Amino acid sequence: MPDILIRNATIATMDETRREITGGDILIRGGIIAALGQGLQTKGEVIDATGCVVTPGLVNTHHHLYQTLTRAVPGGQDALLFGWLKTLYPIWARFGPEEMRISALTGLAELALSGCTLTSDHLYLYPNGARLEDTIDAAREIGLRFHPTRGAMSIGESAGGLPPDSLVEKEAAILTDMERVVDAFHDPKDGAMTRVGLAPCSPFSVSRDLMREAAILARDKGVMLHTHLAENDEDIAYSLEKFGCRPGQYAEDLGWTGADVWHAHCVKLDEGEIGLFARSLTGVAHCPCSNCRLGSGIAPVRRMRDAGVNVGLGVDGSASNDAGNLVAEARQAMLLQRVANGADAMSAREALEIATLGGARVLGRSDCGSIEPGKRADLAIWDMRGIEAAGAWDPVAALLLAGPTRVRDLFVEGRQVVRGGHLATLDLPTLIEHQNRLARRLMA
Repeated sequence: MPDILIRNATIATMDETRREITGGDILIRGGIIAALGQGLQTKGEVIDATGCVVTPGLVNTHHHLYQTLTRAVPGGQDALLFGWLKTLYPIWARFGPEEMRISALTGLAELALSGCTLTSDHLYLYPNGARLEDTIDAAREIGLRFHPTRGAMSIGESAGGLPPDSLVEKEAAILTDMERVVDAFHDPKDGAMTRVGLAPCSPFSVSRDLMREAAILARDKGVMLHTHLAENDEDIAYSLEKFGCRPGQYAEDLGWTGADVWHAHCVKLDEGEIGLFARSLTGVAHCPCSNCRLGSGIAPVRRMRDAGVNVGLGVDGSASNDAGNLVAEARQAMLLQRVANGADAMSAREALEIATLGGARVLGRSDCGSIEPGKRADLAIWDMRGIEAAGAWDPVAALLLAGPTRVRDLFVEGRQVVRGGHLATLDLPTLIEHQNRLARRLMA
């Protein structure tokens, strides 16, 4: 792979001092940032970034990629979480391997165009022969760094759970397949393109035993744990009724706190739970657009950050967002904290930090999330010369305050995934037609 020199950019490094460089250069060699500064030289490829802001690649800490096939579904458009799920479960039960792969490709393409280089995915249902590798293959084709999680549901309606019985699995089979996918696909090394986590869906769709056994298995295998927690008032009420405690206590009792755990949403965490997460280094995936769409509330991100909780961003599934644009998610996170706490509650730069370095920390990636020599060459180049930022005085802040919301160029491990605003790794119009054909088939 030849060297690549990105020249004459405004660089938001997100390093330890949050240094910003005007007229800066970045040298990429062998998938790694080799040098950073001004006036760098190379005999390799030179990319002119005049008028552009370069950021670390954005990191998405929570997604359900299969849901890109069920955007704006009637009956679920105006429902709270539990009612929304009840509407969509029967549709998802008709998915198979093709639907899983194509919906993942579509969601990953959308993320890449929004500046995302690393994404997790929470796949917790496996109908009609679908497997986790349907999504792993999609990520390899697109070229994004990928943290798929082997999710699961084991308590159906007949046993007092929320999902239909047709979508739940036997717990012994779940644990067996969790071990299979970790052994087959997890890569613990620096620069890994695929890392697998274990992710029972939620406290209202799996048993205490499965939560506990998954935690034991994850620690035996050295992989991370993920689930939904404290998403809305219904979630809290369910925990109090079924378990006699709040979600934070439930998680702690079952071994679901620690630096190897991150929870999605956490909209309704109280002060004690925030303190627990800070002390235990438990991470949070904040999903502002989905929380708005489902009327779940505004997560206490300002209080979490002030307490020392590691917080990253997640777009959540495209059936509850309904978009998958990560830089737009960062803007929404900033705006919601201002709505809740005042105009000075979160700056554009802090929101950008959450979307990059914050997400990398949540996912345990010390090799990503900032632009520094020795870090992986995961970079987003944003052209600030368009109409969105015309007249902007501060280009870094303007990225979230004004736009653009589509990246010009994107590099993952030094390989170009987006070039000139277009995907470089697959034919997007053909993919969109395939996606829409599958959606029409589901509707019929």
